[in-house]
Amino acid sequence: MNANTKFGFIPVSSSITQTSIEEIAGNLLSSFHDYGGERFTEDMINLNTPIFYFIVTGGTEEKVLKLWHKRKEIYNNEPVILIAHAGNNSLAASMEILAKLQQDGEKGKIIYIDNNANKDWQDDLERNVKHHQVFHQLKNTKIGLIGNPSDWLVASMPDPSVIKKVWGPQIVNVDLEELKTRIAEIKDEQIEDDHYNLTTKAAAIKEPSKKEIKNVVKVYAALKELIRAQELNSVSVRCFDLVTDLKTTGCFALSKLNDEGITAGCEGDLVSTLGMLWANYLTNQIVWMANPAQIDEQSNSIWLAHCTVPISMTENYKLRSHFESGLGVGIEGELAKGKITVLRIGGKNLEKIWASNGEILETGSSENLCRTQVKVKLHGSAKVTDLLNEPLGNHILLMRGSYAKEMIEWWEMFIS
Repeated sequence: MNANTKFGFIPVSSSITQTSIEEIAGNLLSSFHDYGGERFTEDMINLNTPIFYFIVTGGTEEKVLKLWHKRKEIYNNEPVILIAHAGNNSLAASMEILAKLQQDGEKGKIIYIDNNANKDWQDDLERNVKHHQVFHQLKNTKIGLIGNPSDWLVASMPDPSVIKKVWGPQIVNVDLEELKTRIAEIKDEQIEDDHYNLTTKAAAIKEPSKKEIKNVVKVYAALKELIRAQELNSVSVRCFDLVTDLKTTGCFALSKLNDEGITAGCEGDLVSTLGMLWANYLTNQIVWMANPAQIDEQSNSIWLAHCTVPISMTENYKLRSHFESGLGVGIEGELAKGKITVLRIGGKNLEKIWASNGEILETGSSENLCRTQVKVKLHGSAKVTDLLNEPLGNHILLMRGSYAKEMIEWWEMFIS
């Protein structure tokens, strides 16, 4: 398989058809390559990459179903994508195949190629390739749970097997003592550059001492070492134990890891970390995990606040103490106004989602909330009262851009 391959497509034709696949669909075969496609043979059905079925002719129903059942043994909840064209009974066969699969409770869709009547098929193909790539990325992801989830996350402690079955990632349990040991072993000279960048680029340093700032950078360095050693793609850290046991905080470490493309959640909140990871894969945006702090039903707005905002999301930042403890370092960031998406996944089997487009109206600086504070107005049909009537748990995720429609579309195909 080519290193640049985004998806494989298997051309399927009837054994009684005299005309070759190349004669029927030669131009289409080459156009698939333009979108990252590679022609696969039937014996490549179990490769760990998105695979679509190109229905070249009619009379292919049984062939495709047999291929699908082979693939289903490994990729149980992967939706089937059938590519149909405007001749040779391709569309009719595709409709029969998908009807049978849906009768059996499977999910899927038909991408219909007709340059005269369906000018959008390329966009449809690209979107489905991207969505299937995210599915496979999640399947190949390892999330490190460092310490247990914080005790207050009573609705956000899913069994790792549920995460694996429903969303795909593997949870790797890591003892918090291993992180503490690594923190103690980090030398000052190892953190000089990161410490210099953090302090010199800050708009102000209010409460933290020089020692406290050095210590939080050591937490970052130790956590980065642990991620490499365990070959993790993402982490969720029981960070409040660092406050109680070491008098330091993980806020900067998580902020910087997210800026570096390593999804990092706090409080051992696996549900939010999973949501952050998925959102990052799907949108390529950095995600901030925050507390819902205040709700205004009249303006359909909500204040979000936390001390771990990724610095790249801010216009400027100050180094403050951690809000709840007054220790270590919390980040007070100012976020620019503009379009955002907020979301939350949840439910007993992580099968539910709440997502909305919106906009940042203002940044706050209240002394009785976590350090970074933004007021977000929801757009569309979503209401802040949803969070009062049917909450999915603490922590709301925020990212730049308007992605709610695409996220719900992905969720409907792969999870619901």
